[in-house]
Amino acid sequence: MTLTYIYSESMAVLGPLATFSEPHSYDLCDKHSARLTVPNGWSVIKQAADENQSGPSEDDLMAIADAVREVAMSSRGTSTVAPTTTSQSSVGRRGHLRAVPS
Repeated sequence: MTLTYIYSESMAVLGPLATFSEPHSYDLCDKHSARLTVPNGWSVIKQAADENQSGPSEDDLMAIADAVREVAMSSRGTSTVAPTTTSQSSVGRRGHLRAVPS
């Protein structure tokens, strides 16, 4: 779980593991998230993790793909990296993305 403090509101929010880093947020294991205590006068919001969801949704994946395409289109004129080969198989590489055969 990720613990986030909101100092201005004297509040702590405990929710599912965050996918990016934010100031005043800390990742906790199950043991420590269950034993969480806050200072007197503070409130805690605990958001249970959805155990049925095993990963990003279809909309999340499409948003990531669109963002990658947008970055690729904006940097297309700057430089391109030629495909590289490995001893096992051919792997196409362009910038920071890599297609790895299954």
